[in-house]
Amino acid sequence: MPHRAPLNRAFGRRRFLASAGAFAAGTLASALPRTAAVAQAGLRLGPPQAYDYDRLLALARTIAASPYAAPAEVDPLVLERLDFDAMQRISFRPEFALWGGPDGYGVRLFHLHRYQKLPVRLFEVAGGQARELLYTPAAFDYGGSGLARQLPLDRLGWAGFRVLTAEQTSDWLAFQGASYFRSSGAMDQYGLSARGLAIDSGLETPEEFPRFSAFWLHRPAPGDETLLLEALLEGPSIAGAYRFRIARPGPVLMEVGCQLFSRREIRRLGIAPLTSMYWYDEADRRQGTDWRPEIHDSDGLALWTGAGERVWRPLNNPPAAVTNAFADRDPKGFGLLQRDRSFENYQDDGAFYDRRPSLWVEPLEPWGEGAVQLVELPTDDEIHDNIVAFWTPATPIKAGGSWGFAYRLHWLAEEPFPPASTARAVATRIGRGGIPGHPRPLGVLKFVIDFAGGGLEQLRQRFDVTPVIDASRGQVSNAYALKVVGTGRWRAAFDLEAGGEAPIDLRCFLRLEDEVLTETWLYQYLPALVR
Repeated sequence: MPHRAPLNRAFGRRRFLASAGAFAAGTLASALPRTAAVAQAGLRLGPPQAYDYDRLLALARTIAASPYAAPAEVDPLVLERLDFDAMQRISFRPEFALWGGPDGYGVRLFHLHRYQKLPVRLFEVAGGQARELLYTPAAFDYGGSGLARQLPLDRLGWAGFRVLTAEQTSDWLAFQGASYFRSSGAMDQYGLSARGLAIDSGLETPEEFPRFSAFWLHRPAPGDETLLLEALLEGPSIAGAYRFRIARPGPVLMEVGCQLFSRREIRRLGIAPLTSMYWYDEADRRQGTDWRPEIHDSDGLALWTGAGERVWRPLNNPPAAVTNAFADRDPKGFGLLQRDRSFENYQDDGAFYDRRPSLWVEPLEPWGEGAVQLVELPTDDEIHDNIVAFWTPATPIKAGGSWGFAYRLHWLAEEPFPPASTARAVATRIGRGGIPGHPRPLGVLKFVIDFAGGGLEQLRQRFDVTPVIDASRGQVSNAYALKVVGTGRWRAAFDLEAGGEAPIDLRCFLRLEDEVLTETWLYQYLPALVR
């Protein structure tokens, strides 16, 4: 299981999206001059160069206007040997850490490995000057693994970096692989990932994976709880400059700003992409071949539309790739969430799925017309990320264009800004339709949705709470809503009869007279999964 080694937690499993690397960027090597080393204790730094964010913007614009040249991997056959188990035998030497100490952030660097064969350049910024962190194999302890004799140590580089807690005993933030980054969030457990950008995700053509090829880490003042870093994004279709302001008051809050410069037309540009894993939960027991009751990093997509509607879409593990688009204008937010926080529902004391962070995207400016895209891919194991969600602007992305976006990322246990008067969908179950004790009709399914919060617990049992249900096809019957005895939850139930294997889109919320009591539950039922 990943996430067991405290100082290497962020290395974790490398899943299909992170490791695919169908396209990678490589023009930075010619755009930034290499610098001579200046000897220091621990890390060696290059000489100072003038730096500010405007220079990074100019660099990204210049790179986008230049022909793309794919980078060369560093001895890919040799690095293939460095899987997760091999990496556990390589440790970063603490004396080479950047900014180590109780009054500031400690930054440790990643070794190249099977899933990250392209080195990134790292710079420290202080007083308007940037100095490169020059690679040295002395920063790593290979122990008795014998790997030091097998690897081309003089030709390697940094794979990325992770940020440690003030106690310097564990990490809570990591940037590594393409444009991926993760935080352990408020519950101190890694789970889903964010990305800088998604390009053509969920299309019939190969996805493009632009990468952060260089980072500028600003040295924080003593006691400063905000970390500032900037990054250069490069890919065959695009280049961009990113700025991250990251605070860790408990839940991790990131303010992200980016300016993108397109090299060519892009069919589907994904802004603020989130990447997660969903295998099965209580609604998909037929797919649960493992002994654990549920296995997922996230169990649903939450939407807060520009019109103010709250939507919950439970995730699926489909038999083939499925993409759904939720059209909107100026969304207030969206996120991949882990709502089920009960250990009993996972029974995993190694991966701790009950502690996996939720991740919420909050736009900081109007995003206009577009859609939240949800891509679901099939999986039969927990080691693969198979869920992607992102915002796609309606405006066509043409060659030579420039676009800017600003948003916050909330890494936390629950979604932010919960409405005080709207209950949430907290469980979805599916079983045989009909009435117990009576002949069960063939081809009829029963859907049961539990809602909690939003004042529902104070609502006494009554029989005029109405489930409002829509189905894209088929016939709905036996619908009702009742309070679950001994709890604060309310339960909606209904039967659905529909033949064929085409997906069925379902919609349900609870209403009392003219008052909407709950968010909108959306579900895409896939009859093809039933064998």
